[in-house]
Amino acid sequence: MAKKTYAARRSQLISTFGVGSLFPAENNSFMITSIDQWDRKHLKPVSEPRLARSLRVSELLLPPAGARGKIPVVRFPQMLVCPNCKRLGKIQQLQASYEDPKCGLCKSLAPLTPSRFVVACEDGHIDDFPYSYWVHGFTPTDDANHLLSLSSEGRTSSLADMVVRCSCAKSRTMADAFNSIALKEMKCQGNRPWLGWGYRERECGKPPKTVQRGASNVWFPAVRSAISIPPYSEFLAKVVTSKASQLSQPQALEPASAWVLEGVVQEFDGRFSVDELRAEIRRQFHGSEETELSEDQLREQEFLALMNGRKDSPDTDFVAEKVAVPAAHQHWIKAARKITRLREVRALYGFSRLQPRGEDKPDAKLSPLSPDDNRQNWLPAIETLGEGLFVALDRPQVEEWAKTDFAASRENTLWINAKRAAKQRGLDPTPMSIVETLVHTLSHIIIDQLSLDAGYPASSIRERLYVGQDQVGVLLYTSSSDSAGSLGGIAAQASPKRLGQALDEGLFRTSWCSADPVCIESRGSGTDARNLAACHCCVLVPETSCELFNSNLDRGTLFGVHGQMGLGFLEWAQLNPLGTPGIEASGKSSVAEDSGIPESIRQSAWLTVFAESGPDLKELIPELVEVEVEPGDWGADIGPDNQWQVDLSWATSRVAVLVDRDDERDDWLAEQGWTTYHTKDFAPSDLADKLADKVY
Repeated sequence: MAKKTYAARRSQLISTFGVGSLFPAENNSFMITSIDQWDRKHLKPVSEPRLARSLRVSELLLPPAGARGKIPVVRFPQMLVCPNCKRLGKIQQLQASYEDPKCGLCKSLAPLTPSRFVVACEDGHIDDFPYSYWVHGFTPTDDANHLLSLSSEGRTSSLADMVVRCSCAKSRTMADAFNSIALKEMKCQGNRPWLGWGYRERECGKPPKTVQRGASNVWFPAVRSAISIPPYSEFLAKVVTSKASQLSQPQALEPASAWVLEGVVQEFDGRFSVDELRAEIRRQFHGSEETELSEDQLREQEFLALMNGRKDSPDTDFVAEKVAVPAAHQHWIKAARKITRLREVRALYGFSRLQPRGEDKPDAKLSPLSPDDNRQNWLPAIETLGEGLFVALDRPQVEEWAKTDFAASRENTLWINAKRAAKQRGLDPTPMSIVETLVHTLSHIIIDQLSLDAGYPASSIRERLYVGQDQVGVLLYTSSSDSAGSLGGIAAQASPKRLGQALDEGLFRTSWCSADPVCIESRGSGTDARNLAACHCCVLVPETSCELFNSNLDRGTLFGVHGQMGLGFLEWAQLNPLGTPGIEASGKSSVAEDSGIPESIRQSAWLTVFAESGPDLKELIPELVEVEVEPGDWGADIGPDNQWQVDLSWATSRVAVLVDRDDERDDWLAEQGWTTYHTKDFAPSDLADKLADKVY
């Protein structure tokens, strides 16, 4: 362990430099060790029983702060490079000291530089890059005859200019090191240096992948957060939690221990009585609460607390004042809250490498923060204070809109994209919810508007979505780890006049996009095509603000799309306002249900094309819907002077469907590398199968 100390903010030990991550310090690189190696006497408890229960631990502790609070680290990577003589090796091979590694093989005594490259696997293991294996194709056993060096040719900054040389005259550049199959013959060694070198998982066997030491995919934190709500946000609850080791014992409630409780009351100047203290002890430690809470249950409790509201009090960390909904938006907004005081606790409960755990990989393996044979009953956490605003929609109203053909067609498109992406990865598709898409898009629009009105940059405003069986809402807040927490700018925007103006302006600005019509007509964008009408010009926000990594967004859900205007939620809600008895899903589409159009067509993106097409395409389109082919361009102009039209085309795949023959046009398309199909040459089902293979 290095004796020299380096500084990091307490919050960074949860989000940036947590257990298992690499901490760059001057000319060194260290790895933060497991929590069983931390000195607990310098850790202070964080009161949030709900979050602790959901993570199956007994308590949450703040990382240490100040000169006394130190977290041990190990040097990683172990492979070092001398910038002078270019020798590559471990500390012993370079005759350097652990505390202040300087090259002992050359007269310059130059400080050694950590290797730029490491290898990691999807199970969270990490190791030094196998330079010797890379050069030779095997790992030599005689190190004395195979001395390595790493140098740059200096011609360019590419990896092809970085050359690993061996004293046996073999050499190889790093050009192909990042290829996905570069180390396919090599098996992961299962090293977990943050736990200790004796905790290697020998049965891993997965192919390691090369990553740069400072790359963002070396460490993805798994963080769960909770908002403190009554009664956990009250002063008395925090006192009892902070003295859990003393008050959680059954003897604390016995008459003989009354003097202990009286001492606690006196310590806090009688802000509560002995009876109140005894009741809180029973609730926290001897009640009938379930031992575990899921993420959904955490959010359900928070949603109810936000809806119930909480008046201001000096002894609470949660104040949610009920405010009137702006008059112009009462037909679709159920409730609004002004959050003048809010406390959030964030706990680190694991981490992953190469891929983050998310909705697309909910079961991704997380690396532990402590070894199995020394499992800790606590987790590192931080608390932040802040303020914000909360907006709730009416779940029955939103569900009725979600039943419309338009909403179902948008959800089906997202579902098709999710299935296609999951198939490529060999995973189960991520469930898609048009209700979540709606409220998530609304959240981003309000964030963008708050960044203009409330005095905060968008990157400092966070969202917390509530989408459950009986809940649809979003909490937008800003928080800080200092005592002030915030300046009150967001809470001030919750007043009816300001909130109404913010919604009017934000919705007006994002009803169109500078990238339209490309944006609004998009059939899939972003990672795994999990967005529809969403881009950086309209509703994407900094990823520090977004819970879903800027996915599951669609402006079309709010405003409708070309050919289906008036079917977005906002205009639909004007026709079916909140509070209307017996709301029915009106506005099925621009084409009535009794027109004979099948439901599968009405609830797909093909509706407009189908309604305006001739008989040949009307026979083909139902088959295309069946095999989940999304629309391309309909009636696109092509040719040197745009003199021809193509009935259906997919430009990226260079595939076209033609109804009538035109030899000059068809020859030109063939010369340009297009694959063309004539509807009269194939049965509709056969042609749909061919298109499904060609387009995707």
